[in-house]
Amino acid sequence: MLSLPEKIIFTIGILASVFYTYRGARHIARNIASGQGTINWSLPFKRIGELISKYLFFKPVFRFRILPSIFHAFIGWAFFIYLLVNLNDLIFAYTNFNLLHQTGIFGDIYRGAAEFISLALMVSMLALSFRRYVLKPATLRTRDTTLLNPLARKGITRDSMIVTATFFTHTLARVFGESFYIARSGVADSWQPVTSALAALWSGKDAAQLIFDERLMFWVSLGLVFAFLPYFPYSKHIHIFMTPINFALKPERKSIGQLNYINLEDQSIEQFGAAKMKDLGWEQIMDSYACIQCFRCQEVCPAYNTGKILSPAALEINKRYHLNHGGGTDVIMLDMISEEAVWACTSCGACVDICPVGNEPMRDILDIRRNLSMMESNFPKQLEPALKGMERNMNPWNMPQAERMKWADGINVPTVEQNPEPEILWWVGCAPATDARAQKTAQAFAKILNAAGVNYAVLGRNEACTGDSARRAGREDIFFGLASQNVALLNEVAPKRIVTTCPHCLHTIKNEYPAFGGEYQVIHHTQLINELVGAGKIQLSVTSDQFSVTFHDPCYLGRHNGITDAPREALQSAGALTIEMPRNSAKSFCCGAGGAQAWKEEEPGTSRVNAARFAEAKATGANTVAVGCPFCMGMMTDASKSDGGTIQVKDVAEIVAERMVK
Repeated sequence: MLSLPEKIIFTIGILASVFYTYRGARHIARNIASGQGTINWSLPFKRIGELISKYLFFKPVFRFRILPSIFHAFIGWAFFIYLLVNLNDLIFAYTNFNLLHQTGIFGDIYRGAAEFISLALMVSMLALSFRRYVLKPATLRTRDTTLLNPLARKGITRDSMIVTATFFTHTLARVFGESFYIARSGVADSWQPVTSALAALWSGKDAAQLIFDERLMFWVSLGLVFAFLPYFPYSKHIHIFMTPINFALKPERKSIGQLNYINLEDQSIEQFGAAKMKDLGWEQIMDSYACIQCFRCQEVCPAYNTGKILSPAALEINKRYHLNHGGGTDVIMLDMISEEAVWACTSCGACVDICPVGNEPMRDILDIRRNLSMMESNFPKQLEPALKGMERNMNPWNMPQAERMKWADGINVPTVEQNPEPEILWWVGCAPATDARAQKTAQAFAKILNAAGVNYAVLGRNEACTGDSARRAGREDIFFGLASQNVALLNEVAPKRIVTTCPHCLHTIKNEYPAFGGEYQVIHHTQLINELVGAGKIQLSVTSDQFSVTFHDPCYLGRHNGITDAPREALQSAGALTIEMPRNSAKSFCCGAGGAQAWKEEEPGTSRVNAARFAEAKATGANTVAVGCPFCMGMMTDASKSDGGTIQVKDVAEIVAERMVK
């Protein structure tokens, strides 16, 4: 289709485009390579199915904002198809061979797909542009109080405009070019009805003019693509290439909240946590390039939702804009996120769970905490009593270990000394052993186990805090000591199964102790209750006075460990009518206590996290809020008291114990 001079000029343009695109890609690769850790190249082969569902079928995208997600998916699918369409058009321009115009079923399907995806792409771009530039939802930006690179304030909108204008025009020009070809052939194409209808408008043009118009549209269409390519590495749409790499190579995690192991016995370690961007893992630097700047993580963040200055989206965007505008990975992380925002994180994992491209901003924040706490001794002073309690008395309440079994006074609760080979080892946890309200959960669960005749035991005075709060506060040294001690004890006991009423204990023992040599089967108490009910070992009195319950999913139970059905099934077995809150299961809203927040005051905001969650529970009309975590119990109870105590807050075990037939 192109003349020889045109081919020469276009080839020079392609080479220049590829060269400058390569320079941008090399800049990205160098920044990612400056991060910590090594790449496991075998992972992509293990994740083929996951890659197909996540990348080709946009599975993570459809979990939120359904209508915009559909439009986004069409744009994404258009990208895949247009790789082939543009390659075909390029070959046609140089060789006069056009796969699109071949006869037979393959050519028909190919033309039909190109027609459909072209129209879908343009409609989707117009719809999303209307949403972004006319409707301007607050969910597509961050508050002025949040630290955001000044260049990003206008740059995000400008970047979107450039991309939209480029590819809308590219697609429209290709459709016009195809219409000129159809008009020149004089035969309408039933597989391209819209393009054929457009071609009918050119019926009065002579062949020479149609050939010229067709060539012009080629230059506009493909020329825009190659003109855009050097900008591509610096635009937010580089996520198209970074996302599959993110999904394929992201280090394996036992759960979204599992933190990487640090061997404190290794004297060669000089840096703990992330002071600078280069202290992050390579995959955490890659996150900034994979970020689509959709602000979904911000929309589900409990800190941001309650008016605090933390925005996980702003953190990733700040990293990207710093790297794109001449900055390297030597930048201090507190230039990317304020210290106040760092300590506002509840480690709920909502940002990690909802991200459609697999980013993990929570991990950055916890690594920054490690640096602040371990390297600079800079952490909220309100945390000191709990941290000292874990150091000195192996629990954040600072209770003497000799009093750890006081909660069980008057109840037959065997220790491992009394029952050295139990079927179930009950890890009681610090809260149920020390906090007056949480003790009622432990006492109720003990009654259930005893009524069911379960062969179980507890560690008693030998049990220590798992170290979860210390680790989330950045005090890896305290966590390392507690984890090492607990794993040594558990390996000596060699439990067949461990049950715990605390999701934080469950998460730590199940997902983080394996790095210390402790591999255990760990279950939540609601899972064991279901087993006992199913086996007929406990009978529950289900009467006509059905009571309504809304279950608050603890972050470390539902989102971090995927346990969402067991608590609801246990409640239903007890005759409860369960009413769901809008945000439930893996999308549950945090109670506000995680990430060591239980031991400090919240950062300033418009409301408290627990108050926001309790209001959501109250709106269901249920007369009881059921929980499955001692921290959630404390936060929901406090919120209930502030609301006048009109709604009861109970652990699932308490509800089951009340309905248990004696």
